[in-house]
Amino acid sequence: MSEEWILQTKETRRVFSNAAWVPLRATVESKKGDVKEVGHVSEYFGCGSVAFPPEHRQRVEERLGWSDIGIGHTVAPYAYEDGYYASIDQYQYNDKEPIGVNLVYEHPQPVVGGRKWILSPDLVVALHLVKEGNNWVRPEENFVVVVRETVSEDGEHRQIEIKREFLLDYLAARNLSLRLAYYRQRVENVTVFEDSAYSNLQPHNEERDNGKFSLVVRKLDDVFGGSWAMFRAWRTDVDEDEDAPVMGPENDSNTDHESSKGRRGGYTGVRVEGEFWREEWIDHQSRSLRVRGDADPNLPQFIVETDGARMRSAELDNEDIGRWLWFRASAVNELLNSRGFKLEWYTAETGAINSTSGYKTHFGINSSDLITVYAYDIARLAPWEQHVWAGHNIAPEGKVSSELLDAQIRADVPPILSSTSVWSPIPYP
Repeated sequence: MSEEWILQTKETRRVFSNAAWVPLRATVESKKGDVKEVGHVSEYFGCGSVAFPPEHRQRVEERLGWSDIGIGHTVAPYAYEDGYYASIDQYQYNDKEPIGVNLVYEHPQPVVGGRKWILSPDLVVALHLVKEGNNWVRPEENFVVVVRETVSEDGEHRQIEIKREFLLDYLAARNLSLRLAYYRQRVENVTVFEDSAYSNLQPHNEERDNGKFSLVVRKLDDVFGGSWAMFRAWRTDVDEDEDAPVMGPENDSNTDHESSKGRRGGYTGVRVEGEFWREEWIDHQSRSLRVRGDADPNLPQFIVETDGARMRSAELDNEDIGRWLWFRASAVNELLNSRGFKLEWYTAETGAINSTSGYKTHFGINSSDLITVYAYDIARLAPWEQHVWAGHNIAPEGKVSSELLDAQIRADVPPILSSTSVWSPIPYP
């Protein structure tokens, strides 16, 4: 390996506050070779997290670190004898003093063994997530993966991480900030330190990138070798031939003991170890489009006039807007390529797109083979769907579909002839 690898210079510069994915809980390790022998190389990443309201921010920064909210902190419910109950989502600073919220729970599996991690049901329901394999997806946004779970071959959880965009939405709705505490470790066992790739380095501790880094160099014999001692004591007054033996009080006359000691050693080589600890905040941006339903400032504009004049989506989000929009037919094809979308035909020239957001977007085909849609029906859709439609929006041409006007303006609705998921006009019989 190299000096850069053991010093973790690239990794310590990166922060999760601007990353695409944020770990909520992690214990990930990769290794090769025997840990007590030369040639061993390993890498470990551990992370824990708790969400806190703003009134506890200063206390968290001053008093809580890796040992308090890292991977070692217990996430479990507790029932006190006086009747007070601490639910599993509560993070307690002291007994009966909840100051934070756990977003991942630990569930030891009684009898069958193992340990599962459970993503907060509140987060799952608030973001409308559905479990698919080891992923949590949001069907309303084209089944985008929001949370990823990593599980080992033996079924143990190794990591749960969430896409930051969705995490910030949830945190904003609850006015919480997520505090991460994580630890990175890299180890290599070398034959002789002076002849290794690290010979120019000296063991040291330093403050770096808002965290703490430590380089430790130790002989393998000092790490794994050492003296040992054993002491064994037993009772001598038990009659094995009695049907129901009873032992009396313990004293020197009915006990015996033996002891031994020695030293284990002989390990050759040197262990070079780089360690890094850091805590950081993931702060929301005071905007929750999905959970709280805040207005989206990044909605598209649509062409509404023959001269190319545009109106913002927010201006069109009015049932009485009285305007239609024109789109190339390719908009329907793109939407149908998205999972969960369906096409219904009402007449030869009118139909609807069934969206994963729960809306039906009614449309008509005009004389120029363009798709025309009432503007409000587009403006009320999920933002990502609006952006798809906007990509196929063109200036008005060929007027509004006459059959669509019949249905929407003249209240002259012909009977529904058929429905199909194939994009092809159905002629009248």
